[in-house]
Amino acid sequence: MGNFLADKVVAVTGAGRGIGRAVALAAAAEGARVVVNDYGVSIEGAQPTSSVADAVVKEIGAAGGEAVAVADDISTMEGGLRVVDTALEAYGRLDGVVCVAGILRERMLFNMTEQEWDPVLATHLKGTFTVFRAASAVMRRQGTGTLVGFTSGNHQGSVSQANYSAAKGGIISLVRSAALGLHKYGVTANAVAPVARTRMSANVPMELKEIGEPEDVAALVVYLLSERARAERITGQVYTIAGPKIAVWAQPRELRAGYAEGSWTPERIADFLPGTVGTDPMPLLEQVAAMERAARARSAGGT
Repeated sequence: MGNFLADKVVAVTGAGRGIGRAVALAAAAEGARVVVNDYGVSIEGAQPTSSVADAVVKEIGAAGGEAVAVADDISTMEGGLRVVDTALEAYGRLDGVVCVAGILRERMLFNMTEQEWDPVLATHLKGTFTVFRAASAVMRRQGTGTLVGFTSGNHQGSVSQANYSAAKGGIISLVRSAALGLHKYGVTANAVAPVARTRMSANVPMELKEIGEPEDVAALVVYLLSERARAERITGQVYTIAGPKIAVWAQPRELRAGYAEGSWTPERIADFLPGTVGTDPMPLLEQVAAMERAARARSAGGT
């Protein structure tokens, strides 16, 4: 047992499997008392069961730690509040929340249904909001606390996961808003974009050249929850961890601007924008194009 999180109370959603489980175990191993939340659904969001959260609580207890389980669905306001209330009822405070819970329903945008869009946004984005909302009220009163959201490199866009990408991009904006709004109350907020071997990464259509294990991600999260990170005033950041690599993403900012005299017209913009303001190349677009060229080459070679 370590003491990086000694005397802290931490709630982790999606903690029954994969990265969430690794975070819960690592937090407990570093001295935190842990609220283990998992609705226990499949990767598509079906067949909930409370057994996965209970199993992690037993693991933590067997290792000498303290934990309680909450099987509520955090895509509801009641579920998010229940996670926070459980921490207060069991341990009297809440120092950190880590929102890992998520599902996938993959489909090309032109075929995606409302039933494939809504649950993904509800679990990832709304599920982060419901827990952040309840936790931030407690942390504001305490004058201290840490919020950690989980995003993905796919916030840049995805060929067949528009729902997932939209949710992950929304989480980044939610984290940055939390960092801005809660700074004066002593509360920090950051996001992690992990690349690790999990149920979700097994379905990624591209080869992942840099990938690690859930335990790598857990180590970063434990640091972000710690007083060491608070002392460095780390807030409003997005970090990727992929095996041996840790990277920080740029803050949103204007890249280039141009000004005209008088009013804009479509014709003036057509003459002005390409050469003066231009574009910011989309790296993933070239990767997708390269994959399409390779697929065509394989197809032509097989005929």
